[in-house]
Amino acid sequence: MDSSLLWKPHSFTLGQSVDPSSSANAAIILSLPTNPRKLSFTLRSSSSGNDVGFDEAAYEAERLSLDAKARQTMAEEASKITEDPKAWKWVVRKRIWDMMEAQNIAQNPRPVHHRIPNFLGASAAADKLGGLEAFRVGNCVKVNPDSPQKQVRFLTLSGGKKLLTPQPRLRTGFFSVLESQLLTPNTMKEACTSVGVAKYGRPIGLDEKIKVDLLVIGSVAVDPRTGARLGKGEGFAELEYGMLRYMGAIDDSTPVVTTVHDSQLVDDIPIEKLLVHDVPVDIICTPTQVIFTNTSIPKPQGIYWDKLSPEKLGQIKILRELKRRIERETGQKLPCGPSEKLPPTARRGANLLGGKRK
Repeated sequence: MDSSLLWKPHSFTLGQSVDPSSSANAAIILSLPTNPRKLSFTLRSSSSGNDVGFDEAAYEAERLSLDAKARQTMAEEASKITEDPKAWKWVVRKRIWDMMEAQNIAQNPRPVHHRIPNFLGASAAADKLGGLEAFRVGNCVKVNPDSPQKQVRFLTLSGGKKLLTPQPRLRTGFFSVLESQLLTPNTMKEACTSVGVAKYGRPIGLDEKIKVDLLVIGSVAVDPRTGARLGKGEGFAELEYGMLRYMGAIDDSTPVVTTVHDSQLVDDIPIEKLLVHDVPVDIICTPTQVIFTNTSIPKPQGIYWDKLSPEKLGQIKILRELKRRIERETGQKLPCGPSEKLPPTARRGANLLGGKRK
């Protein structure tokens, strides 16, 4: 199931807004005081480049095992939602995944089902992105942690820019920042991997003062005519976008870019069925072309707590802490979304993180 978690700092009000996917579906938007720093806090990740005894092999083995379990759970859940109003998204995703495997467009890790799919020509698409004016002049670029965007992460660091990347499924924290001047040529490529982020990245919290100049997100399918996008279905791109809005790191003008294979371009993502939290893209880079979508789809503006399931909230420590603080400061109980079954999350042990556990 897709999850939406979006934040809008403002004066405190509690009201109703209409979900564009259904006139009968109301979304409760909670807005906070104009000075969100009053409620800010720092969440430290368990892992960093300075940890002693960091076990790379165990870290990666556990990550891969948990990812496999998560994909299996996603597959099982997807097979049960044919009657769900959002089932059309899974129909499009499955068609793209099947096609990429059948035509051998898919690249490792395979199979690409229930992933942001790696694809033939991913590096060429990354190079197209690297030629964008928004990328060239940007100082800080947020890039998703998936395989097809690895070259984008490398171009960001090798270009002397600051790389902001989310920790996988937000399991051990929030975002990590990597700075090229703190890396050597020998460690720069490793820093573009999940293990490298854990080793060399600096974990940040919601109170970090940072400005992101460009957002790069992965996609399963994207419509070049409208900028409508589908991810793999877990809702983390929406979560990350909303958190960055809360931090003041991005706004409506911050370009959102995706890199995909040309075969991932589709024309059957109905914008009238998109939810208020779905993030559209401004620019699409493929191995052969750059497309400016001139999207008219509104970008998300807030956290829709009534769509956030108890299970998703239970997965993500930073959200639980934020919810507690909001409720304590405002004296208002936040709404909660319907229950859902989620993939498993990591519980990293002391043996993986130099004796530390958060």
